[in-house]
Amino acid sequence: MKSKILVVAVAALAGLTMLAQEGKKAAMGGILHPELKVETGTWDKPAATIGGKPDQPWTATTVAAGVDSKPEPGTPVTRVGEIVDFSCYIQLGKHGEKHRSCGQKCVTNGQPVGLLTENGALYMLMPEEHDPRRDGGMDAKASASEHMGHIVTVNGTAARVGGYNAIFVQGLTK
Repeated sequence: MKSKILVVAVAALAGLTMLAQEGKKAAMGGILHPELKVETGTWDKPAATIGGKPDQPWTATTVAAGVDSKPEPGTPVTRVGEIVDFSCYIQLGKHGEKHRSCGQKCVTNGQPVGLLTENGALYMLMPEEHDPRRDGGMDAKASASEHMGHIVTVNGTAARVGGYNAIFVQGLTK
């Protein structure tokens, strides 16, 4: 009887350990479906650079548009990642060369653009300049479509609200 209890206890402990490890993996992130490969650009040698390095976190139109001329905090950053269709990545885990044409169609038709980093962090990419963006003079679709499924360097201003991460990129014209 004691040996059966010991076997059950060991099995339960092993099961709990496995569940804890899975929870750690989920909490740590990682790229969904890493078997979907990128063929253009690498983490060490990105295929292109999108956006110029900002001198200040926000442009004048963004500062002026802020509540009391104070936009939310932002930090100039440079990140390397794969350009993805935000919606298909979150919903289906799709990215890489095999998803390139679908991703191009999605972003061209208004789905948000994302940057997926090597550690699995996902940023939404948006034009930084507030007034031109609001008035339709800036758009991330062209750059996103051209580089969909490619690993690139992105310069911009990172901002975080709640669980949402974004990089606002200067110079994304139509």
